[in-house]
Amino acid sequence: MTNPGGFLEYATSTAVRPRVKMTLPARGPFEFPAPYSTVGIRLTNADDTGGADALWYTGYSYWQAINAHVGAPELLVFLSVDRQRGGAGPSLWAVDKATDQVRPLGAIFPAEHALSWSTGEGWYFSATEPLILYACDLNCLYRVDVGPVLSGGAATVSTVVDVRQYRPGKMLWQWHTAQSGVVHSATLKDAATYAADGAIVFVEGDPSPWREYPRRGQYDEAHVDKAGAWLLTKDNLDGAQGEDNLIYAIGSTAEPRSILDEEGAAGHSDNGFEYMIAADNWNASPGAYRLWQFDEARAPQGQLVYCTSSWTAELQHVSHCNARAGAPADQYALGSGASRIDAPRNNEIVSFRLDGGLDVLVIAPVLTDLDAAGGGLDDYAKLPKGNVDITGEYFLWTSNLGGDRLDALLVKVPAHWLVDPAPPPPSRVWTVTAPDGTTRRFVEVPT
Repeated sequence: MTNPGGFLEYATSTAVRPRVKMTLPARGPFEFPAPYSTVGIRLTNADDTGGADALWYTGYSYWQAINAHVGAPELLVFLSVDRQRGGAGPSLWAVDKATDQVRPLGAIFPAEHALSWSTGEGWYFSATEPLILYACDLNCLYRVDVGPVLSGGAATVSTVVDVRQYRPGKMLWQWHTAQSGVVHSATLKDAATYAADGAIVFVEGDPSPWREYPRRGQYDEAHVDKAGAWLLTKDNLDGAQGEDNLIYAIGSTAEPRSILDEEGAAGHSDNGFEYMIAADNWNASPGAYRLWQFDEARAPQGQLVYCTSSWTAELQHVSHCNARAGAPADQYALGSGASRIDAPRNNEIVSFRLDGGLDVLVIAPVLTDLDAAGGGLDDYAKLPKGNVDITGEYFLWTSNLGGDRLDALLVKVPAHWLVDPAPPPPSRVWTVTAPDGTTRRFVEVPT
């Protein structure tokens, strides 16, 4: 069954739709008004937050907060409710995929667990294992089995990597994990000063699992691609213009490829399998996103895949958690943003193919008011920063709904406008044990 609603327009359309104000149900499904006519699902309400503005925003567009639910009757959503504001900490919600009804499952950790105080920013579900959530603190990356939470129990936690075993006096920040679950990346910082030393990659099962990539300029962040083959770092290499990019082939001693900011280096971005979708603020087209293959010898390079008709219009965050192995031209990404300016698609959730055709699927309004109290004093906390699930069928974001509290919403993506049928997600993961006792996990991706 295809999801209803949505409509296509060309990227340079000048159409500006009126902002939507609507009354939502306390929890569960509803329909966005025309011209969207898509199915939304309200996840949270005042019962989840003690009536306070206690829900943390969903971490970011590239950390998937929806589990790998392929073949399951329900999907799981991870969000965190601030314990200092009356919440229960990191928590789960289940959504029945047949009825769109929502079931709050409660806290992942008991109150005495240190992780129960976390904002959950930088946590994300495994791309292949339905009940595994990756969590982190400043020392460790953890695998959290949330299975027991579904039956009223507490999650079990195992440590993937502890920085203190490799670099005492350091901390780790902003983890990412390749789709296989074997290759992980993070930023290495000084634990006392918080100054960034650069990036690390950790490869489970490798005899020398820890690799370092020192900063080469004013360093921002790092992100392993979904194949676990490439590492993107964002450094200002030349001290001019803005943030530049370095692209490393993991396991190679070759010098990294560099892309300067004025050449189209990524600001906001997300990675697929051996490529990235990157905002380019130097492009001749306003609001431009371009697709860069990480292998410099592979075409196309820097292909324009999204833009707008106005310099006052901006797609602030892009999400490609639905990436699969194969040609990027056969795939699509989603994005969201919120603005005080009425301009084309400024306050909407959209999707676009990665083939350069510049057709845009308009999906839903974000229902966010940057001048409303909900979400706090900071505009950034109020932005939707939504992320798409592994199937490309559901998009999650947080919105203040024009009121005094953040809540979480889903919309069912009518992807048939872009691809027919929607591309299949990874279907199976398995583990192989080597003679030396090390293990590696592999993912089967349907073709």
